[in-house]
Amino acid sequence: MEYNALRIGIDVGGTFTDAVAIDAATLRLIGQAKTPTSHDHPDGVAHGIVTALHELLATIGRSPGDVVFLAHGTTQATNALLEGDVAPVGMIGIGRGPAGFFAKRLRRLGRIEIADGKRLPVSYEHLRQADDDAALAGVLDRFQAAGIESVVVTEPFSVDDAIGEERVAAAARQRGFLVTATHEITSLYGLSKRTRTAVLNAVILPRMFATADLVQASIDAAGITAPLMVMRCDGGVMSLDEMRRRPLLTVLSGPAAGVAGALMQEKLSDGLFLETGGTSTDISVIRRGKVAVQYTEFGGSSTYLSALDVRTVGVGGGSMVRIRTSGSAHITHVGPRSAHIAGLPYACFAPVEQLRGARLATVAPLNGDPADYAVLDTDTGRLAITMTCAANALGLVPEDDYAHAPAESARAALAPLAAALGTDVPGAARAVLDAGVAPVLEVVEKMVDDYGIAKDDVLLVGGGGGAASVTPHAGARHGAAWRIADHSEVISPIGVALALIREQVERVIPGATDDQILAVRREAEQAVIAQGAAPAEVSVDVTVDPQSNTVRAVATGATELRTQDRTQRRTDGELRAIAAEGLQVDAAAVRVLAATDNHVVFGGPERRRFLRKPTHPVRVLDRDGVVRFASADARVQQSTVGAGAGSLPELIAEHTAYGDGGSRAPALQLLIGPRIADLSGVLDESQLISLARTEVEGQDRSEALVAVLEVRS
Repeated sequence: MEYNALRIGIDVGGTFTDAVAIDAATLRLIGQAKTPTSHDHPDGVAHGIVTALHELLATIGRSPGDVVFLAHGTTQATNALLEGDVAPVGMIGIGRGPAGFFAKRLRRLGRIEIADGKRLPVSYEHLRQADDDAALAGVLDRFQAAGIESVVVTEPFSVDDAIGEERVAAAARQRGFLVTATHEITSLYGLSKRTRTAVLNAVILPRMFATADLVQASIDAAGITAPLMVMRCDGGVMSLDEMRRRPLLTVLSGPAAGVAGALMQEKLSDGLFLETGGTSTDISVIRRGKVAVQYTEFGGSSTYLSALDVRTVGVGGGSMVRIRTSGSAHITHVGPRSAHIAGLPYACFAPVEQLRGARLATVAPLNGDPADYAVLDTDTGRLAITMTCAANALGLVPEDDYAHAPAESARAALAPLAAALGTDVPGAARAVLDAGVAPVLEVVEKMVDDYGIAKDDVLLVGGGGGAASVTPHAGARHGAAWRIADHSEVISPIGVALALIREQVERVIPGATDDQILAVRREAEQAVIAQGAAPAEVSVDVTVDPQSNTVRAVATGATELRTQDRTQRRTDGELRAIAAEGLQVDAAAVRVLAATDNHVVFGGPERRRFLRKPTHPVRVLDRDGVVRFASADARVQQSTVGAGAGSLPELIAEHTAYGDGGSRAPALQLLIGPRIADLSGVLDESQLISLARTEVEGQDRSEALVAVLEVRS
């Protein structure tokens, strides 16, 4: 019997390491395994990764040779920074005169507190000139004598001229140090922020480098020949070699894995993803099929680390209920203490016999906690009343869900609380969930406002083992559409297995020419290809910010050509129905404006408003039925690569807007083969034309090409 190849995703959590196997053709889950995370093993988390891999392959009866993609996500770097468990770093500042003055001020980075009572362990040394070999040798001798393994090299304006940093970095590497040069971390200006980011990379470099070697050796011994990838904090993956160079990119990658799962498995193109564990809920935004990212802070200081915009609320499936019993009894809060941190079982999972005669009490679960957490005291022990108990009491947790409990037990668990509140069990359960989802909804509403999401377009997708305890009630209270992701308890390793290689290149280029913009685009494209992405699968989104003079290119690509099973694709009628739902019209009113082998572009009826120009709503769907692009007003033109190469400049010029502030090129999306090239971040007409031409270069002239344009006001 022939089997399809496998994509393996492994998520290393604080307690458990989860592994999943995905069919590479259908992208469907075919097996999963769980093993304790091996923090205390001599090989560290690497041992747990390989154990989970072997258990997974044994469970599904497959061999290492079937694996074509293997990736893992880890919280190791995040935990190291949050706990202050980091390596000492030697910093070498370069410069004389004014440059030297600014470089010497960087010694203050050692004052940054990254954990309670723990500061960045930085030892600063200064070089007036990068070519002073004797002085450099003395600096490196002192670092070696102090037991320092990791070195940061920084020089003002190294993003324009990196020769000095490169010379010192090469000498340090030759002496056996692990080196982070600031120009290798980012090409953006801002000496202090650039160096701060490099130092954060350097303090975790020794541990992450050792882990990378152990994981690679273990994978090699297991007979896996597929390249090993690591989850990044922006929702993509990178090669192990890149992780050895820039381990900082794995920081905060825990939530990124779940969001990648929502993107790839759930085909979420617009909405909010709520990943709920036992203690907290991570909330993130997906717009037009892309995750929202931002620069992060550590120790109250900004960095050039781009990570998902994830906002965490201290409410999860195991969050305990807090009540006021004096006067009129009522629920005051839910959490932040969770049952598993308090060492208490969930009441709803207890046998109903144990719950008969249970007595409601209030306690302080841990020293220092308020003594208002509700618990049940039974003849056989103490139990916690949690969000999961309330959701099960209301029947919100599906029977096949990870957190499902018997309805009789869940209702019995809520009965003493209901009696204290003077209500029935459903009323008490709703009161618990109301209090629990209130802070979640505050964050949801803030993110909806921050990202300009129309109220009618709000979709909440729940993931994580505690999804059913938060998402259904939050959706109902907000009046928003919601759903729980398939296999929500393993959505993170699924996201790791399905994630694309990603690379971001940024340059500050005042008055950037077309050639300079194309060079940044090529650099990002080549970076993902060098890490194993198939050239035909690479998409590059380019943004040119005229205010900050920043040119940014984000490249993504799969490690192999995705020959997905076409029998899994939607019919034309199903695609039309999905488009009609998004356009909020009858399916009969929807028109097909353009189509390729991979995408269909639908248009709704022209919409007219008093004294305004009519608008033409558009939805772009892939053949799996995922809305990949939505616009309230767009123009669509279909041609071929051969014809489009000549017509695109005219099309762009035709839809360029002119005003007192100058010209503004249209927001352009190009559909070519399996890719959608998002060029909406380019405002200049000439630059947009150059990039559009680049996107079609080298393609078969007969291949279908679709341009979707939004005219800017």
